[in-house]
Amino acid sequence: MKDVIHIGILGLGVVGSGTVALLQQNRQIIERKVGARLNIRRIAVRDIHKRRPVEVDRSLLTSNPIEVLDDPEIDIVCELIGGVSPAKEYVLRALRNGKHIVTANKEMIAKEGHAIMEEAGRRQLDFQFEGSVAGGIPIIQPMKNALSGNAIQEIMGIVNGTTNYILTRMTLENADFAAVLREAQALGYAEADPSSDIEGFDAQYKLAILSSIAFTCRVSLQKVYVEGITHITRRDIECARELGYVIKLLAIGSRVGSDAIQARVHPALLPVNHPLASTNDVYNAIYLRGDSVGDVMFYGRGAGMMPTGSAVVGDIIDVCRNLLRGATGRTPCTCFDQREMLPMDTVETKYYLRMLVLDKPGVLAAIAGVLGENEVSIESVVQKATAHQQAEIIWVTHRVRESNMRAALKQIDALPVVASIENWLRVEE
Repeated sequence: MKDVIHIGILGLGVVGSGTVALLQQNRQIIERKVGARLNIRRIAVRDIHKRRPVEVDRSLLTSNPIEVLDDPEIDIVCELIGGVSPAKEYVLRALRNGKHIVTANKEMIAKEGHAIMEEAGRRQLDFQFEGSVAGGIPIIQPMKNALSGNAIQEIMGIVNGTTNYILTRMTLENADFAAVLREAQALGYAEADPSSDIEGFDAQYKLAILSSIAFTCRVSLQKVYVEGITHITRRDIECARELGYVIKLLAIGSRVGSDAIQARVHPALLPVNHPLASTNDVYNAIYLRGDSVGDVMFYGRGAGMMPTGSAVVGDIIDVCRNLLRGATGRTPCTCFDQREMLPMDTVETKYYLRMLVLDKPGVLAAIAGVLGENEVSIESVVQKATAHQQAEIIWVTHRVRESNMRAALKQIDALPVVASIENWLRVEE
C-alpha cells in the first residue's frame, strides 16, 4: 500500500486556493481519514509571481502544465482552471498518463463530460466532479451512491448564487435589476462580464450535469432550454409578492413517461411556502423527488473559495481511498439510457402574465376570449387603473401547455386594446 499519494493541481485561482488551503489547514484529519500522507507535488499557474489568498511554497509553482500532466510521480490531477479548452486536452492527457482526475469544471463536463468519462472508464481511473455543481453542497455523490436505488422523478434547484443574490436584493430592497447587479459586482458576487450568470448559462451547465445523473442518460446542452433574469423588473417582484409568490431562477429537470425528459432553466414564480422559496442571497438549494425516498432537499453555500474547495477535497479523499484499496474506476458513467429530450413547447405549467391595456369596457372579455380559444384557463385576474387611461391586468393561469400559451400571447399582443405585454413568467408549484 502506498505511503504517500502525490497530487498535482492545475490552477490556483479561487477554487484552487480553497483546495490548497483546506489540504493545509486540515492535513492531519484528512490524512487519518485516507490512511496515507497527501503531498501537493506541483501546481501549474499562469503567473508564478501573482499574489494569492493562500501561502504556498514557490518551488511548487510552474507555468508549464506539462510538468503536472507528465510527472510520473503524480497520482491525482486536480483540474481547476475552468473552460473547455485547454482543460479538456489537459484532462485527457492526464488520463492517458494513468492519473485520476478531480475537477470543478462545470462547462467542460456539460459539453465534453461523456467523452472524458468514457476515457476514464476504459482505463479504470477515477473522474470526480462534485465541485462542478452547487459549490460545497454534496449532490453528485449522493445521487450516484446513496440515492442510486431510486428512479429520480424530478430535480429542481437554485444553482446560481449571483442571480439568487440579485433577485433576493430586488425582493427585500424593492430595487431595480441594474442597481443590484452593480452592487453584486462591487461585492465580488458577479463578474465584470456577468452574462454567464444573468443569462442563465451557468445554471444550464449545472442542470445538464444533474439531469444526466438523475435520469441516467446523455443530456445535450443545446436541448436544455435557458432563459435569464434580465427581463425581471421591480414591478414583477411586487406583483409576485402580492400574489403570494417569490421569483427565483430555477433549474428544472423532470422525467416524462418512461423514455423522455425535460430540462429547462428560467425565472419562475414560486409560492412563498415552497421549500426553495426561502433560499436567499448567494445560497443554493437543490430539491429532488425519488420514487422511493420521496422529497429530499440539499442546501448550502453554492460557490466560493472554501465551499467549492471543500467539494474538491472530498473528491480527493474518495479517490485516495479507492487508489489505496485497488478500487478505482468503481463508479463508471451511468448515462446508459436513451431518452428523448422534449422541447420547451411541451412543458405544462401555470403562467403569470402582466399587461397594459386601454381602460375601457370589453377589454377583459376580449383577452379572456383569446385565452379561451387557446385552451388557457384562468385561475385569477387582477386589474388596476394606471395613468393615461390605461389599466394594468395581471393574470395567473391554470396549468397549460407552453405552446398554447405562446400562441395566445401572440394573438393578445396583436389586439388593438392591448398597449403592451409587460412580462410573462412561468409559475411552478
